[in-house]
Amino acid sequence: MKEWRYGLAEQRGTLLALGIFAIMFAIYLVNHPAIESQGFTTAAIANVVNTAANKGVLLAFVAMAQTLVVITAGIDLSVGMIFVLTNCLASWLVVGSALETAIGVFAVLATGLACGAVNGAIVIYGRLQPIVATIATGAVYFGLALLLRPFPGGSVNEDLADALTGRLFGVVPSSLIALAVVVLVIWVPFSRSMAGRAAYASGSLEVAAYMSGLPIRRGKFVAYALAGLLAAIGGLFLTFFTYTGEAALASGNTYTLFSIAAVVLGGVSLFGGRGSAIGAIFGALAFRTIGDLLFVFDLDPLWQPLFQGVVLLIAVSLGSLALFRVRNKLEWFQ
Repeated sequence: MKEWRYGLAEQRGTLLALGIFAIMFAIYLVNHPAIESQGFTTAAIANVVNTAANKGVLLAFVAMAQTLVVITAGIDLSVGMIFVLTNCLASWLVVGSALETAIGVFAVLATGLACGAVNGAIVIYGRLQPIVATIATGAVYFGLALLLRPFPGGSVNEDLADALTGRLFGVVPSSLIALAVVVLVIWVPFSRSMAGRAAYASGSLEVAAYMSGLPIRRGKFVAYALAGLLAAIGGLFLTFFTYTGEAALASGNTYTLFSIAAVVLGGVSLFGGRGSAIGAIFGALAFRTIGDLLFVFDLDPLWQPLFQGVVLLIAVSLGSLALFRVRNKLEWFQ
């Protein structure tokens, strides 16, 4: 197979997610009430894009977190609860002067990293199934969130929040710039590192990867730890968008389930060893656009959870279709 064809096949899931998102967002943009009333003016388009980006970025961060665990052939059911916990923590700490705000941001991110590290340690050294371990730790993280915010409240540094949720040069959503920076700083180095290759290899065939001398434990531990960090970044941005913290169980569960759908829509295999966080980002943006389309077409809100649930079921099922064509496990990774 020629190199360009191999690269195209490797990025097929990402390109498909990008195509789905582009089509759905175009439909959303054309039918948005603001566009219909004001026309295709720069101000109207920038407004709609910024609003959609701010909502999509939250799911994108959580989907990236889920991707890191899924490539190791695991599922992290605590990412939504880390998201909620760090949102509550940020509403306490990311306030005050510039120095106090910086310390607060560092503390929030460190908390997410620590939560992910705990997940990784339990899965790797406790030898528990990821789904069981993260259900348990997720309950603990939500309990801590309730201790911090039994009722919605708190605040955040408004200058920082406005800078990261506004528009750069009045056009480009700042949240998308922040998302791109996170991809360059976290995902790209991880995917090209020895730990990243070990994480992919453990998801492909862990025994063979171990016998090849790859640092399987280190790769999986780093993947879980960075997943917690990415979920914390999402929780931090939620605080920037809402100016408050809330220990909402429904929100944590929803983001966890939607992150799995986004991962599958983005071409990441639930069987591990295959996929990219870039694809998961486009999958998250596409999945979020589904909810926006329901709003644009003025469907009854009572139907929205049902419709999104159907899409979630279809998305997870699509990830299993290719398995029926595989005669042995090695073919899955060719």
